[in-house]
Amino acid sequence: MKEILDFIAGCRQFFLATEDGDQPRVRPMGVAFDYKGKLSFCTNNTKKVFAQLKANRKAEICASTGDKWVRVSGTVGFTPEREAKEKALEAAPMLKDIYKVDDGVFEIFYFENAVAVFEDMQGNKKEIKL
Repeated sequence: MKEILDFIAGCRQFFLATEDGDQPRVRPMGVAFDYKGKLSFCTNNTKKVFAQLKANRKAEICASTGDKWVRVSGTVGFTPEREAKEKALEAAPMLKDIYKVDDGVFEIFYFENAVAVFEDMQGNKKEIKL
């Protein structure tokens, strides 16, 4: 987990891919954190990304820097735990201007049954199961 989070932190942003009906959707994300050993993220339950993840829990992220990248794919789960939301706000204090733990829209999701694959332009590849 640490290797994945460290790599993502070294990138300016990463991208989350979901499905909207029969159309793929990709959007930039900026916050990833470890919550109870799970690669976790946050969003707003009024956004299309939240509805897409609820409708189809399969997702993938990709982060790259230089000639290296990581892709993490699997299914996502959701947690309403207050502690998870607090951890997200701790990991990204700038979110405190947007979200509150009990605002009714702040949501936490995480990868479960996922695989992270690190690759580079030289053909090196490393897989980590989450």
